[in-house]
Order: sequence, then structure tokens, then C-alpha cells
Amino acid sequence: MLTDIEIAQQAKLLPIKDVASQIGVSEDELEFYGKYKAKLSDALSERLKDRPDGKLILVTAINPTPAGEGKTTTTAGLGQAMAKIGKKAVIALREPSLGPVFGIKGGAAGGGYAQVLPMEDINLHFTGDMHAITSANNLCCAMLDNHIQQGNTLGIDQRRILIKRCLDMNDRALRNIIIGLGGKVNGVPREDHFIITVASEVMAILCLASDTEDLKRRLGNILVAYTYGGEPVYARDLQADGAMTALLKDAIKPNLVQTLEGTPAVMHGGPFANIAHGCNSVRATKLALKLGDYCITEAGFGSDLGAEKFLDIKCRYAGLKPNAIVLVATCRALKYNGGVPKTEVGEENLEALKKGIANLGVHIANMRKYNVPVVVAINRFGADTDAELQFIEDYCKANGADFALSEVFGKGGDGGTELAKKVVEACEKPSDFAPIYSLDLTVKEKIEKIAGNIYGASGVNYTAAAEKAIAEVTALGGDKLPVCIAKTQYSLSDDPTLLGAPKDFNITVKNVSLSNGAGFVVVYTGDIMTMPGLPKAPAAHNIDVNAEGNITGLF
Repeated sequence: MLTDIEIAQQAKLLPIKDVASQIGVSEDELEFYGKYKAKLSDALSERLKDRPDGKLILVTAINPTPAGEGKTTTTAGLGQAMAKIGKKAVIALREPSLGPVFGIKGGAAGGGYAQVLPMEDINLHFTGDMHAITSANNLCCAMLDNHIQQGNTLGIDQRRILIKRCLDMNDRALRNIIIGLGGKVNGVPREDHFIITVASEVMAILCLASDTEDLKRRLGNILVAYTYGGEPVYARDLQADGAMTALLKDAIKPNLVQTLEGTPAVMHGGPFANIAHGCNSVRATKLALKLGDYCITEAGFGSDLGAEKFLDIKCRYAGLKPNAIVLVATCRALKYNGGVPKTEVGEENLEALKKGIANLGVHIANMRKYNVPVVVAINRFGADTDAELQFIEDYCKANGADFALSEVFGKGGDGGTELAKKVVEACEKPSDFAPIYSLDLTVKEKIEKIAGNIYGASGVNYTAAAEKAIAEVTALGGDKLPVCIAKTQYSLSDDPTLLGAPKDFNITVKNVSLSNGAGFVVVYTGDIMTMPGLPKAPAAHNIDVNAEGNITGLF
């Protein structure tokens, strides 16, 4: 079979104006970025604001493994399959981050014959949203350090600066740095840090803002530091909010692209789910709901991270109510959870499957707690046996979830029609969505609600630093906000080595911070890096451009 990028490069794309016309969007409502990409204008949002919403479908997954799951592939393929059965669907996805693209993951726009195009553009600079977010964040940082250099009239305590510079690249050498060296005119020396752009609060704000006015308000509310007297300092105190908004004036507009089969895809924003809230923008999802009878969106990593945050943070703020949840898994990944090495997951092993399927069982149970119908999509591989697939189907039905095989990777939309029909049926079932916790709970009560109900933890431990931080967050009124837990994606626990459905474990909260502009409290557990590093053999080794200007190696 051809590689993902070879399939993408051989595809015949529709002009983006033709993709837009399928969903009733005129050329005047597009801002073109070449022939195959465009931003959707504010005028379009205004025109559609009173149109009824379509059905909302969330695609999530079990905990990721080296054996692979295929969540974005399933999302793209499901959108294509909807067209095959005569349904009008619009996909809403996140934008990939350059860090994983050049690091361990490679491209992140689906795979095989279920991809979003133009694949190279999407995975690289796209429409410049990531660069704009990086620039806005770093402008605030530059203005903060300039304020200190120019006399520090606010009395900012250099030991208590909270905002960090960012870069959309995995660069571990920048995690902890010293800045301002080189004499009086070059800035006041202090310790500083870099995080990856997709973990920044500016990214979260862009994805949760309803419009430009809301964006500016949220940017101004970013808690950047404390004074020597212990008083909070916000971005608006630095007079940075207006200029930051100017840099994001275009980035706040969602992007329109297409799948291999011409299905419209709105792609916008890209916060990580193990660090941030892991969902595409509210504006993109709301537009997709207006433009199609079905909006198919995804949340990052497993349902314990991305889906929980989609349901408890994004849906709460945006007033969204999902009609169905698609839970993606593979035989290979379930056997890996059952203790089979990656090199042996292609062999039939019912005993390992019976053990590892407990991970799927937890995710089904978790999603059912939100009172939304669940459909399990098994991303089928050629080595999967009938006995294994039958076992999974029986298990799903016994645990209250519908079941469908998905072969969209190899067959495109034709390989997902069974799944599409099951999802349409699920959307017609009663859905009584409600978040898993109330905002009236304390910060600790919210953490413990998620840890117990979603992760299956026996309890939560707090370090002294976390206790102090929770007290500070509460003093600023942050206890009334949702919590966004930063946790390993590889396990339901905060220990990445505990696969399957671990029991009798505690979650350890190491620190807590207030994302005041985004509107949530970030809770750090385990060893979560907000600036990842490159692996020994990064994907960048295999990425190249030939003499004709064609990119290779993006999977």
C-alpha cells in the first residue's frame, strides 16, 4: 500500500470554493489561502447564528499505545462514510503541532484513504495560526520583561512570574533557561522557561473564545505574575491585551479544508490533551454544527483526557450537547494492553485480548456516565481474526455500547458505512448529557471526582506545592472554574506503565496553576512535560524535499 503522503499527493483536490459551495458557503464568505485552503469569515458566522444546529458526534479513543488506534483516521473516514449513506456531515478537527510532526508522531491529519488535505500544508505552516499564537504569547512575555527593565512600576516579583515563552517545537534545551544576561541594557537577568505553543494559555483561549471581543477579554485576564506584595498581575495591567488580539485577528477565524473524498473539514486550534484541554475551537465546532446535519469532531488522546475535557470544559462553556460518542479501539491495542509486546500484536491471542479489553470497558463505562449513546469503532487491521472481532463485539454489547467495524484506512468512506449507519442510529437515541461534576465543588472535590469516576483512582495525594497553589487559586476565585488535569495519556493512572484497567492506585497532584483567561485550573500530575523533547531518532530524519519541491517522509 502507498504511504499516507503518497496517497495524499496523488489525490485530486477540489478547489476550496467548490467544497464550500457544497455546504452553502459563498466565495464572499471565504478568505483564501491559496487554491485549497480558506478561512471562514466572521460574516458567515453572523449569517448562520440563528440556523438550527445539526447533531454533534464526538470521536474519542482508548488509551493510546504503540500499536495504534486511528482516531483522526476514523473521524475523517466517518465523515466520508456519511456522504456515502446520503448524510450531510462536516468534520471539525484540531490543527497538528510541529513538535509531534517532527518528533515521534509524524503527520496528524488522518491516514490511508481517510485523510484531510492538503496534508503537507496542514502538518506544516497551514494558515499561520500556530505562528500567530506563538507571537501573541511571546509579545506578552516581552512586554512583561520590558516593564521590569523600564522601572517595574507594578512591582512585579521576578521570582513569581507565571507566564512562559513558547515555541511550536519539541526543544527540551529551552525548558529551563536564564535570560537577560549581557549588561544593563539587555534586560534584567532572571530564570525563565519555554513551553510548547499548544500547551500555552493563549492557545486554550483562542479555542474557547466566542468572538474577537471575548478573545480580547480573555487575553487581558491572563494571570502573568504576582507583585512583591502578593497581588496578581494580569496581561491587561501590562496593556498587552490589545496588541495580542491584533496578532490573533485572523487566527481566530476557522479554516476550511477537505478530506480525500471532498468532505468539508473545519480545522482550527490544537491544544494538547495531556497538557491542555485537547479540543478544536468552539467557533469551528459551532460553525460545523450550522453547516451540516452532522458535525463530527474529536478530542485528543483517550477518553480519560480529551473526551473528559471536551465534555466538562468545552461543552460547558459553549453550551454544546453531544448526541453520540464514538470510541475508537483496535484489536492490536487491546492485546498490547493485555501484555503482548508490540512485535506480537498481529498474532491471534484471545487470552491477551480478554485481559486487555478491560481498558475498553473502562472507557465505555466512563462515556456512559455522561448519559450519551456510545458506539465502539474497531479500526480493523488485516491480521485481526474473526474470533477476536466477535469477542470484542459481544463484550461491547454486554457493556451497553453498540459496535461497528471500520476499514476507512484502506477503503475510505466505503469502509465506514457500517459505522456511519450505527452512528446515525445512535444520534436518534435519547441523550441527556450532563458534565460529571458541578462548578460549585472545591478544586480538590473536582479533582477527586474525575480521579475516582474517570480514572478509577482510590484517592488523590497532594504535594505541599500543590496545597499552596490550590489556596492561591481559591483566593483569586479560581475554585469556581472547571479543572483541566495534565496527566499521562498512556494509562488511566498517572503512571504510564500501568496499562489495562489499573486498580488500587492514587493520583499525585504535584502542582496547580490558574489559566484565568482560558477559564480553568490546570492540575499537574505525574511527570508531565509542557515542553516535550525529540526522541533519539526523530521523524525529522525522514522528512525531505525532492528537486521538484515535493515533500517526503510525512508518513
